[in-house]
Amino acid sequence: MTKMLRYLKGIALLCAIGAPLLMFMEVMMDLQQPALMSDIVDIGIQNGDLHYILTTGLKMLGCALVGLIGGAGCTVLSSIASIRLAKELRADLFAKVETFSFKEVDKFKTASLITRLTNDVEQVQNMAMMAMRMLVRAPVTCIGGIVMAISINRRLSLILAVAMPIMLIAMYFIVTRAFPLFRVVQGKIDNMNNVMRENLLGIRVTKAFVSEKRQLERFDISNEDLLRTSVRASRITVILWPVINIVVNACIIAVFWFGGKMVMVGDLEIGKIMAFISYITQILASLTMSVMFIMFFTRAKVSVDRINEVLGTNTSIFDAADAQPVTGTDIEFRHVSFRYNEGSEDVLHDLSFHIHEGESIGIIGATGCGKSSLVNLIPRLYDPTEGEILLGGTNLKKLRLHDIRAHIGMVLQESILFSGKISDIFRFGKEDLTQEEMEKAASDAQALDFIREKEDGFEGVVEQRGKNFSGGQKQRLSIARTLARRPDILILDDATSAVDLATEAKLQRAIRSREGSCTLIVIAQRISAVMNFDRIFVLDNGTIVDSGSHKELISRCEIYRSIAASQLGEEVLANV
Repeated sequence: MTKMLRYLKGIALLCAIGAPLLMFMEVMMDLQQPALMSDIVDIGIQNGDLHYILTTGLKMLGCALVGLIGGAGCTVLSSIASIRLAKELRADLFAKVETFSFKEVDKFKTASLITRLTNDVEQVQNMAMMAMRMLVRAPVTCIGGIVMAISINRRLSLILAVAMPIMLIAMYFIVTRAFPLFRVVQGKIDNMNNVMRENLLGIRVTKAFVSEKRQLERFDISNEDLLRTSVRASRITVILWPVINIVVNACIIAVFWFGGKMVMVGDLEIGKIMAFISYITQILASLTMSVMFIMFFTRAKVSVDRINEVLGTNTSIFDAADAQPVTGTDIEFRHVSFRYNEGSEDVLHDLSFHIHEGESIGIIGATGCGKSSLVNLIPRLYDPTEGEILLGGTNLKKLRLHDIRAHIGMVLQESILFSGKISDIFRFGKEDLTQEEMEKAASDAQALDFIREKEDGFEGVVEQRGKNFSGGQKQRLSIARTLARRPDILILDDATSAVDLATEAKLQRAIRSREGSCTLIVIAQRISAVMNFDRIFVLDNGTIVDSGSHKELISRCEIYRSIAASQLGEEVLANV
C-alpha cells in the first residue's frame, strides 16, 4: 500500500500534506464546542449572565466558522491530491502494460487489465481521499474526546471502557470476514467486463445469428454472480450499523442514569452531562469512521494488490544488457519449438530454415497448423520455447528489441485501425511522413482510389476500429500503414483475405516492385497469392513438411498438391 505514496508528486504532494493539517484544525474546533456549550449552561444560564452567554456563543460561532474552513479546505485539497494520484497511477499502469509481450497480455487477460486500469484505480483514489480526512479526524477525535470526557468526570468515563471494546470486536469481525469477499468481487467484475467486451466486439455476429437472448442470459449469469458476491460482502458490513446504534444509545442511557444520580447529589452539573454525551457521540462516531475507512481500505487493498501485480510483472521479452544493433536482415531458425503455455503442447516443432535477404517466402497450410505463431516469433512478439532465431547472423535475444521491430513491418490477421484521420493511420509508424510518401504507400496498397473518394481525402475521419471502412479497405489501409515505414522485412499474415483476386495481384506486383530487396513473407490461404514466390513453406501440425517453388511442390508434396487442386483445379496442375 505504501508504494502508492510515490505517485503523490508536486502539487498532489503539497495538497496531501495540507489536507490533514486542515482536518486537524477542524477536529480541534469540534472538540471545543461541547465544552463551550457546557459553560453556557452551567455558568451563563445558571447565573443568568446574558453577557457571558453571548460572549461564549460568539466563541462557538467562531470555532464553527474556523472548523468549516478547515473541513472545506481539507475536502478540496484531498480531492486534488487523490485525483492527481489516480492520474499518475493510471499513466504508470498503462505504460507498464505497453511494455508487456503477448505472453503477459495473455496471462492477465484484456478484460482484467481494463478493470485494473479503471475500477481498481478508482478504488485507490477513493481510499486516498478518505485517508487524508479519516486518518486525522478519526484518531484525533477519538483521543481528544476521551481526554475531554475524562476531564469532565473520571467515574462516568468508565462507560467508554465498556463501549469501546464492543466496537473494536465488531470492527475486527467485519474486516476479517469482508476482506476475502472483496477480492472475489473484483474477480467477478473482471468476468463481467469480459462478457461485455466480447459481446460488444462481436455484436455483428450476435445480430447475424439472432443470439441476443443467449447473450442476455450469459450476461445475466455473470451479473447475478457479481450481485450474490457483492450482497454477501455488504451483508457483513451492515451488521456494524445496528451494533453502533445499540452501543451509542446504551451509552447515552447509561450517562443519563449515572449522571442523573450525580446531579441529584451535587457531584456533577447538567451542562457537564450534555457535554459528556456530545463527547461520547463524537468518540463512537470516530470509531464508526474508522470502520468505514477500514472497509474502504480493505476493498482498496484488494485493488492495490491487483495493481501491484501488474506493476510488479516484468515482461518476458526485454533487451539484454549487452544488446547489439541489427546488422543484417537474413532470418534463420535453428531447431525452434514453441508453445504458448508451459502446460500446453508445442504449436511449432523443431523448425530449421534460412531466409535470405530479399527473398519472397510464402507460407501455406491448414488452419491451426502454426503459421501465425511462426511469423510472430520473428519480431519477438513471443520467444521460442526451444532453439534460437537469428537475424543477420545474431540471436534475436542479443539484439535491441527496438531495432528488430524497426526493420520489420507486420500486418496482422485482424486489421486494427485507431480512430482519428486517415493521415494518422499512415503516420502511426512514421510521424515525419510526407504527403508524397503517404500517397505512394496508399497507391501500392491499392488504397489511394477509395481514399480520394472520401470528401476530405487523407484528412477523412476514421471511426473507432475503422468501422466506416469495409473489411477489404481496412486490410489495404493496414498494409499501406506498414509500407509507409519502408521495412526491410515485410510480413503479411493472411492480410489480403478480404481483398479480391485482381486487387491482390496488383498489390503483390506493387509491393515486389516497390520494395526491391525487401524480404517478403506472406501467409496466405490462396495459393495464387504466393505461387510466384521464390520459395513456399508447407506447414502441417507445426512442422515444415516441405519447401520449394510452386512447380517443385506440385511435383513432390502431396499436401501442397491437394490444396492447389482444390483451388486451381486438376486441369491447371496438369499443365505445370
